[in-house]
Amino acid sequence: MQIPTSNPDPFIKSMSDKAETARTLFQEHIANLTKKVPLKVMLGDGTVTDQESFDPALVRKFFDEFLNTIPEWSNQGVSATAEKDLRRSFIKFEIKEGNYLLSGHMSLQYHALLFYKLDHRVIEIQKELSEISDMIAKLQVKVGPENDKIVEEKLKQQGYQSMDDQKLFEVLFNREDITQDIIQSIEVSHAEHTKLVSNRDRLFGELDNMLIEIYHTTSVMIDENRMIAAEEGCLCNFNLEYLKNNIRQGNINLYRISEQTKTNLLVQMDNVIKVLKN
Repeated sequence: MQIPTSNPDPFIKSMSDKAETARTLFQEHIANLTKKVPLKVMLGDGTVTDQESFDPALVRKFFDEFLNTIPEWSNQGVSATAEKDLRRSFIKFEIKEGNYLLSGHMSLQYHALLFYKLDHRVIEIQKELSEISDMIAKLQVKVGPENDKIVEEKLKQQGYQSMDDQKLFEVLFNREDITQDIIQSIEVSHAEHTKLVSNRDRLFGELDNMLIEIYHTTSVMIDENRMIAAEEGCLCNFNLEYLKNNIRQGNINLYRISEQTKTNLLVQMDNVIKVLKN
């Protein structure tokens, strides 16, 4: 049974009211923790643009501190998922009262967007990459025929000549010694091309290191369906389940819950509320 719910039973209504209070307090924390800070970043073409971001580490810290203040609830710590640009930080916690299990789920879903640091070096790297790419393109026009000549000469030295493409492929596949000899000869013959490719790869690596993530979200309360649909926002709900032979069951006969168990469950909700108020 997910809580809050519209069930009119007095006990469940009390549980739902407390869950709504917890949700409101949680949402207030998220609104404060995800306040946006303005910053300037660069696009791929070097254009400077204004963006806003928050710090997801603050949310993870809040989750961790929250769990530490309810040690009687079992949990598996702060969890996170990342799928392309979609991120989620969440916690799940639960406590057993008699044959009943009360569990809570708090989560924040947000998006991460990539930009470059505001650094003139980004433009310099892109200019160098453009120049190197042009040089490599010009060399490749020259390298192609020269490579063919090297392959032909090496095969001729080994007694292979006048072969069609299929036969050539079979020789190179089966004679690794010839293949390696050809590769080494090409690398020596075209050291300039090899150096340019190496510099290009180094510059791409440097450019990647200048990427930063900008985080976007809202403090809007969403449900699990909207979370699956990749919407930004936070989630807070509770579940009450019946344990039979350690198997969880969502269908609960409310008349079978003892008054003491009801009192204990309500106290546990009060404890969560108390922590969220601090």
